[in-house]
Amino acid sequence: MAQEPLIKTVSKVDQWIISIGHKISLVFLLISLIIVSEIIARYIFNSPTMWIHETTIFLSSLLFLYGGVHSIATNKHIRITMIYDTLSKRLKYYADLFITIMGIIYSILMIIAAFAVAKSAIFMPWGAFHLETSGSAWDPPIPGLVKAFLLIIFIIMFIQYILHLLILIKRKNND
Repeated sequence: MAQEPLIKTVSKVDQWIISIGHKISLVFLLISLIIVSEIIARYIFNSPTMWIHETTIFLSSLLFLYGGVHSIATNKHIRITMIYDTLSKRLKYYADLFITIMGIIYSILMIIAAFAVAKSAIFMPWGAFHLETSGSAWDPPIPGLVKAFLLIIFIIMFIQYILHLLILIKRKNND
């Protein structure tokens, strides 16, 4: 039987992320309904739309990005469970500490990269606000919005890892 990791859903940020995640998971149902409506419009009424494909990709992209912070909030991120479950409580603490510090480093590097990507997708080279568009016939600003959301997600991820680090340190001092 798998043992519980030392970090559980402990911070208010984690609880907030999980709460939002339960609500927005219904968007997957909406995406399915949109796709079914497109199939009906295209094959029964011979009246395809030009917005369905990009809209469903956009919504799915946002949900998958949100899944990253949700997995950290629920402590379901990448861990080699077969090895982790065999560790003593002390070694689990150090494994969690290592994972958390690596997560902080990763999120800092990703914030730097996502900032550069988001900046170029949100602003013109001379500084004027203009969201990058898809270039399709519909041409929505989906790429600009997704890249901005990516930056926000990595900032939230960084905050989560910092909070988890503080909780780990606090628990170590209380033991």
